[in-house]
Amino acid sequence: MNANIIPKSPLLILRFPLPLLLILAVALPNSVYAHSAERGLVMLLPTGYYVVGGALAVLVSFCLLAFGREQWLHRLAQCRVAITSSRVFSNHWCSWASAVFLGLLIVAGYTGSSDPLSNPLPLVIWTVWWVGIVILHCVFGNLWYYINPWSGPLQSVANYVKALPGLALPKKLGYSVAIVQFFGFALFELVDLAPEDPRRLATAVLCYWSFNFLAMIIFGERDWRQRAEPFSIFFRLLGACAPLVWTDEGKSESNHEQISVSLSWPGSGLLTLPALPISGVVFVLTTLSAVSFDGFARTFAWLGWINVNPLEFPGRSAVQLSNAAGLLMSSLLLTGVFIIVVYAGWRFADRSASTQLIDWRQATGRLVYSIIPISIAFHIAHYLTVLLVNGQYALIAFIDPFNLGWGHSDHGWHVTTSFLNNLDSVRMLWNLQTAVIVLGHIVGIGVAHLIAIEMTRNDLRLATQSQLFLALLMVGYTVFGLWLLSTASIG
Repeated sequence: MNANIIPKSPLLILRFPLPLLLILAVALPNSVYAHSAERGLVMLLPTGYYVVGGALAVLVSFCLLAFGREQWLHRLAQCRVAITSSRVFSNHWCSWASAVFLGLLIVAGYTGSSDPLSNPLPLVIWTVWWVGIVILHCVFGNLWYYINPWSGPLQSVANYVKALPGLALPKKLGYSVAIVQFFGFALFELVDLAPEDPRRLATAVLCYWSFNFLAMIIFGERDWRQRAEPFSIFFRLLGACAPLVWTDEGKSESNHEQISVSLSWPGSGLLTLPALPISGVVFVLTTLSAVSFDGFARTFAWLGWINVNPLEFPGRSAVQLSNAAGLLMSSLLLTGVFIIVVYAGWRFADRSASTQLIDWRQATGRLVYSIIPISIAFHIAHYLTVLLVNGQYALIAFIDPFNLGWGHSDHGWHVTTSFLNNLDSVRMLWNLQTAVIVLGHIVGIGVAHLIAIEMTRNDLRLATQSQLFLALLMVGYTVFGLWLLSTASIG
């Protein structure tokens, strides 16, 4: 196993239950009426309490870290609970199984039902993979290392391509290839006229897999997946947030590779990652801005801004250009604001320091990891109801994936959305979405603060000063995320 893929040093965010319970008490609401799935119903109760509660929760968490003792934070950073130790299994066959499964999905996309809710390809790509697998990475770590659809086929054909002259991926490119590919993915998901059309999606998936497969043959799998294949980067960063940490222990007495599994605080794996270049910072912020804009582009506020009547929505073709421009501008805006607040905070701390601190660019490349928990929170909150509803369609679709008449009977399985019409269940979903966003920002602030302590040579005062503007940005993004969940939209 590639040891670089496995998080090795678990620092942490929060430990004591009382402060955490206080934060949850502030963050979680008591009563609200909302429609969480189609998101087309204006909230019947004011959401100001939720917005203020979320902002206060983040501020409380920041204060707990800012005024906590340095020794206390270091003790928390070293906390880890060993769970088990086991043999390492090769990712070769897991990857091959994933590639074969993907191939069958592509065949189903071309030959199966044209209904996106009956064909397994769009349901697996947009629900199982883009929502479910993301959530699993946040718990179990970098599963993509095992289930990516390239490693197995690449290893199998390695003997036939050894004679090809290998090219090095230019370092000056940084993460630019990954940015372009992810932005193309976001354009297809949010702007394309029919991203869920099975045949259209099958062509897109096949082209994407083939392009990256050929690129890995030419430039090498390791370098390409490290800096150019966006989902290998994205899932690796998500895996670093997982509370389960997998550590390579080398060979056992029986000459088998061993790994140990430990439980640590969410986000701990981010604290030991090296600083990203500016292009890496842009990539991380692009992943967050894409999900954020997906929610914002559906709101009445955005549609009114681009002069579209939300009650007479003309269709995706009428807003293609506006949404493409909005997606690009959201990425540029978030990147610009993040760099500015980190620069301002770092200059503020640098003026108070007795010795010169590290360059602000390196600080930016480390502090951007604090955005990962926020990105996860937005992702889960935004797509939660999609997973609950379309996940049911996905299970039924596998009865007859190739539209061959196997599923004359659906065995009595029917998709239900009744839980979205029940006040208690809707309140539970909204509370869960709210809690996920608030806690994601709390973890993000914790990660930022612990990174800042390390970069300021364990000077708690300087670390706090360097985070003032970044904390304000995170509070503002908390408010924005909660507003997205509560404002009227077209579904």
